[in-house]
Amino acid sequence: MQEVALAECRRLFRPHPNLSDDVNRNILQSEIEGGVFLGDLPPSTVLQIHTQHHCYTMLPLGGGSALISGHPQYCPEPILVVIAGSTWGGSMLKRRFVGRGMRLEFHHPEYRTPIITSPIQEIRECPQWSRSEIGAPV
Repeated sequence: MQEVALAECRRLFRPHPNLSDDVNRNILQSEIEGGVFLGDLPPSTVLQIHTQHHCYTMLPLGGGSALISGHPQYCPEPILVVIAGSTWGGSMLKRRFVGRGMRLEFHHPEYRTPIITSPIQEIRECPQWSRSEIGAPV
């Protein structure tokens, strides 16, 4: 008989009776598609975030702050922003989370309202990139 090792599984989402079917569906889809909580990343982790329209490079700095670049208008060069999290396009936000199928929301120092990206298609860690390569202080 062959032994099977079971991986530890975090608690899966169970629909909440006080939330709409659409909200419950979005939360469940977020778990299926995956993503990353910024607070769970080791220091100096560089992320490459591909959205429907642009490719962003982000260096989370802790406390919600990050250096981000990749948008020709808002951040052609690395700029310090505050990452709010990811949204499905409405007012519900998954705080300090970058999720596939969701839109990244961040606060730019030169704009009054948050910047909201097109839907995220892929999130990758870029271990070969150094802080200096993306314009971060060393």
